[in-house]
Amino acid sequence: MKLLPEILESAKVIQAIRRDIHAHPELCFEEKRTSDVVAQKLESWGIKIHRGLGKTGVVGIIEGSLGKGRSIGLRADMDALPLQEHNQFEHASQHPGKMHACGHDGHVAMLLGAAQYLAQHREFKGTVYLIFQPAEEGGGGAREMMRDGLFDLFPCDAVFGMHNWPGIPVGDFAVTPGPMMASSNEFQITVKGKGGHAALPHNSADPVFAASQIIGSLQAIITRNKRPVDAAVLSITQFHAGDASNIIPDSAWVGGTVRTFTIEVLDLIESRLRQIASATAQAFDCSAEVTFSRNYPPTINHEKETAFAIDVMKDLVGEQHVNPRIDPTMGAEDFAFMLQEKPGCYVFIGNGDGDHRSQGHGLGPCQLHNPCYDFNDQLLPLGSTYWVRLVERYLESK
Repeated sequence: MKLLPEILESAKVIQAIRRDIHAHPELCFEEKRTSDVVAQKLESWGIKIHRGLGKTGVVGIIEGSLGKGRSIGLRADMDALPLQEHNQFEHASQHPGKMHACGHDGHVAMLLGAAQYLAQHREFKGTVYLIFQPAEEGGGGAREMMRDGLFDLFPCDAVFGMHNWPGIPVGDFAVTPGPMMASSNEFQITVKGKGGHAALPHNSADPVFAASQIIGSLQAIITRNKRPVDAAVLSITQFHAGDASNIIPDSAWVGGTVRTFTIEVLDLIESRLRQIASATAQAFDCSAEVTFSRNYPPTINHEKETAFAIDVMKDLVGEQHVNPRIDPTMGAEDFAFMLQEKPGCYVFIGNGDGDHRSQGHGLGPCQLHNPCYDFNDQLLPLGSTYWVRLVERYLESK
């Protein structure tokens, strides 16, 4: 592992920043204190900043000393989750009901570590844009920064992202070209019938029964309409109807999520879902209203930029510590919006299995979105060095 000595020397300082951010988590579009910390650190290192994209976003601009050239964007998300932390170590959340349970505090810290180094070593040709993004957790902060002109103001030739991943050993990286993470979509089907006495069902149009038939029929989309080689998930996670045991209600609704790796499969699922809901409801003298929300598109890595990132990772940690064909995950990530606009690559950096956690951590697993999670500070020098080497290689390559 070829870590940069200067980054190793500053590891304790970057760790302190990470733990401070962890102790003060802020939810999507509320990251005022976090963005203040980021902006203050960047400016203290002589880095120009731009604030306000996506409400609380911060962009740092580092220009190389060798003149104009290509430009590269590095992105870190900043927001926390609405979750009560179970850890009781010194840097645990000071804000009830809010927690950095996905490691965005570490993502910010790794990019700050790289920023500090690059500000002092500008021997490259071109420009680095440090993109500190709000609201990844459901707010679509990447999309909002782009709507506010991110790539108009800072026209990156390529953009790169990174996420810690529990279960992958510390010191390892993982990535794959093409789909890396799935699209995230949610739906609600409201079935309207005619209520009545439960002892006289023939006088009613039962929306509960109709909705039950819809639930079973929707799985035919996955098993009979979609090609077997195309991955997708359709999960019903909610079913709400009625208030009494002897009353057939007037309406019922079911809700759930759809995940796909391509827009084409998503189009198919949405179309069939609407058809099945409507036709099945009508078969039982009911009607169906469908709301289908497309939240995040699939995160699709570009072939050229992924191969480039893999080479950088292999040089840094060795070929045996890089998985260049990890299985994609059905989780979702709003960095996908940036990859729709610009070529780039999104990688996983191993967070280990939880043995790193400080005394006082919760008894649960160190998994993402778990109240016992904590980012592994051993990653900080590695992640920062990866960012630096990516910049150096990209701005010298043809």
